[in-house]
Amino acid sequence: MIRVQEQDFDIGAEIAALRNGRTDAGAIAVFIGAVRDLAQAGLSAMVLEHYPGMTEKELARIDAEAHERWPLLDSLIVHRIGKLRPGDNIVLVVTLSAHRSDAFEAAQFLMDYLKTSAPFWKTEETLAGRSWVEARRSDEDVAERWTEQRG
Repeated sequence: MIRVQEQDFDIGAEIAALRNGRTDAGAIAVFIGAVRDLAQAGLSAMVLEHYPGMTEKELARIDAEAHERWPLLDSLIVHRIGKLRPGDNIVLVVTLSAHRSDAFEAAQFLMDYLKTSAPFWKTEETLAGRSWVEARRSDEDVAERWTEQRG
């Protein structure tokens, strides 16, 4: 399941809904991303924008790829948009599988994609003004392993 939304999410409720009484999931991997203040000028907010329709389609595509690579029983991606403050939840990824290694790897694959390639545009608001958040080479380097493993 894929959702892009402005409102916060309830982590426990999201996991419970995804599990929905399943007894075949021996592993549930969860990643929660939060807005952090790394700006030296003091982050007051991060604003996330997306292109409705295109973003959901692309997230569904990468989620389907995760299901092709690993034997997942189910998965969930919730990504927030709009104006978020430091400490706010920004993303939730949950993967269910019979085995932990599959759940962990699939969750990491999805997060690496969300961090480097998902169609979201981010700006930071600080005391110094507003600026675009640039991709980090270190994140790209980590994500490249999935391309290497595929080929």
